[in-house]
Parts: sequence; structure tokens; C-alpha cells
Amino acid sequence: MKILRQLGTTIAMTVAGLYVWINYVPASHPLLERVGLLDLLGIEPAVATGASDDQRRDGGAATVIAVSVSEKAMSDRINAIGDGRALRTVTVRANTGGVITDLPVSAGAYLKSGSLILRLLDEAEEIALEQARIGREDARRALERVEALSSTGSTTEVRLSEAELALRSAELAVRQAEFDLSQREIRAPISGWVGIPDLEQGDRVNAQDVLVTITDRSDILIDFRVPDRVASRMTIGQEFEVLPLGIQDIVLTGTISAIDSVVDRASRTLLVQGRVSNADDLLRAGMAFSVNLDFPGPLMLSIAPLAVQWSSEGPFVWAVREGKAVQVPVVIEQRNSDEVLVTSDDLAAGDMVVTEGVQTLRDGAEVSIATDETAATESTTGATL
Repeated sequence: MKILRQLGTTIAMTVAGLYVWINYVPASHPLLERVGLLDLLGIEPAVATGASDDQRRDGGAATVIAVSVSEKAMSDRINAIGDGRALRTVTVRANTGGVITDLPVSAGAYLKSGSLILRLLDEAEEIALEQARIGREDARRALERVEALSSTGSTTEVRLSEAELALRSAELAVRQAEFDLSQREIRAPISGWVGIPDLEQGDRVNAQDVLVTITDRSDILIDFRVPDRVASRMTIGQEFEVLPLGIQDIVLTGTISAIDSVVDRASRTLLVQGRVSNADDLLRAGMAFSVNLDFPGPLMLSIAPLAVQWSSEGPFVWAVREGKAVQVPVVIEQRNSDEVLVTSDDLAAGDMVVTEGVQTLRDGAEVSIATDETAATESTTGATL
């Protein structure tokens, strides 16, 4: 009794599976039709999607939708993450020590080259300069007296040379005093933005103390690495796409400004430096960037993704030639979101390949390419049915 129940359950599951296969898998109908089960069961054979009413009645040409094959260069796209830095960054240090008497710079301010950053107490240097100027004036008067005496023969050539040397030494003393006084003022060596200085008026600084950092971020330099396979294809001035990772919905264009001469042995990558304009002042040094470079490759055949079919031998497309479907094998080289780039010995640009209505096509079957009006009509009819 137990065996009979198991046998009955098996038969019921088999019948249910056949029912689902026959009614919901149209691809099974050609096989059932060949063995004569469709007529025995009284089932109407399934017709390919997009087939016309005439085809359903008398087995005429299948109506399909086809598109033209085009050509497009296969793109070798490189994506890398790069670190940004300012075009120029200068750390300003004190050349001498002293007390800050004037600090006109504020954090984040923009300075032009030569602008005053701070001034140190300079009273001693002012006094030294005044003394040097007095000494120079005294040496000049002494030389004038010696020259007057020399014209009358009342002095020697040695005395005249000594007076000239004394004036020269006095002039050098003035230049030294002027230089010492100039060192009490610290000015910007480049134009750029000031960081946050840790200084206050009245603070004392020593020689070589860091005063401020000035950053010229009018352009941002991006250092990134590319695989060695594209090293020979990189050129100065080549454009690339830049996406700041910290700022959404911004795509910028940069140019390659420098290429390293050595490939890193450990990573087999080449260091490249790019340059991006920062005219809107949106970017900062230290940001991370996504860098995309495209290298155009050889021309490939471009077809719609729906046209690609698969068999046990690999991918193929249904090409329409002289009103008949021809199975053409292809080799997929690159898949994109809206196209597939392929190569084939039996396919060329301008050929028509089927994208809709491929379900029951066979090699050599007659097909009719639907126009836009026909496709719209059949779509409406199918919706009504």
C-alpha cells in the first residue's frame, strides 16, 4: 500500500510538471509538435513574440525588430585614486629673532606676493642705520677735503686712497644696516592663502621658527599611478576626468603635467602628475580624487545588447540577409551599458541584426523587419488581446 501511494504521488508530480512546462514554456512546443503530442493534447503551437497574424495562421515570415550594426573604438578605461596638493606651498620662517610688534595677517586670508606678514621690534636696527648714515657722510666730507688738497699737491696719493677706502667702507656699513632693518619685516614670498598662524602680537620668535604657511591653490596637482601597460601611451598635456571624492556631482577636466621615468617594481605602476584648474576655489590640498583616463583602441563592431544570443558554441547574433535569418557567431570584446563591442569574420558595419522576435528563429528562416508603425500596431494588438 505504501508503494502505491508513493507511485501515485510521483505520477501526480510528473503530470503537474508537464502541465507547467507545456503551458508556460513556449520553447517546448516545437519538440512536442515533432513527436505529435500537441495535436494529441489539442494545444495551439506557440508563435514567436512579434509574429504577425498571417504567420500564426499560415506559417509566413516572422516579424522581428532589427537594428543596424555600427563601428566604435574600443575604449581602454583606467581608473585611479589620486592625492591632491597645492600648486605651490611655502613655509615662511623667521630669519632673525625678536618681538612681534605688528601682525596684520588673519587666518585664511589671501596675500599677494610682497605683502607684509609681520613686523618685529626694530629700534636697535633703526639706530644702527642712522649711525651708518652719519659715518658715510663723515667719510664723504673727509674725501672731499683730501681731494681739494691733492689738487694743490699738499697731500699724498696714499692719503687719497685711504679716504676713498673709508668712504667705500661707510657705504657698505649703510647697506648692512639697511639689510638688518629689512629682516625685521617678514613679507609673503608668493601669492596665496595663509593657513592658521599660531602667533599673536607681542610674541617672541626665534630664528628659523615657522611663522605661517602660504598655499597657492589656483591649480591643484594630483599624484596618481597607472598600470605599466599604458605607460607608453601617456603624454604630457593629455586630458583626463577628475571627480573629487568629497564633493558630489562635480566632474572636472585635468591635464597630465608630469610623468615619472621609472616604473615601480613592486606594484608595476607608473607615477603620473596631473593638473586641475581651481578657478572656483572649490578644491583643497589633501583631497582625494578619482581619476579616469580613456585610451581609444581599435575599431570594433557595436551592437545592441539584446541582439546577443548564446548557444553551446558561444555567443552569436541573428543577422537578416535577403529576408532570411542567418546565425552569425561573434566574439565579445567589451560590454558597456548600452552596447556590446564584438568582432566577427561574417559581420560588418551596416548589417541588420535582430533584437526582438528571436525566440523561434532558425537558420535560414524567412523574416520581416517591422517598421516603427508595425511594431506600435502589434504592441497595441497584443495589449488588447
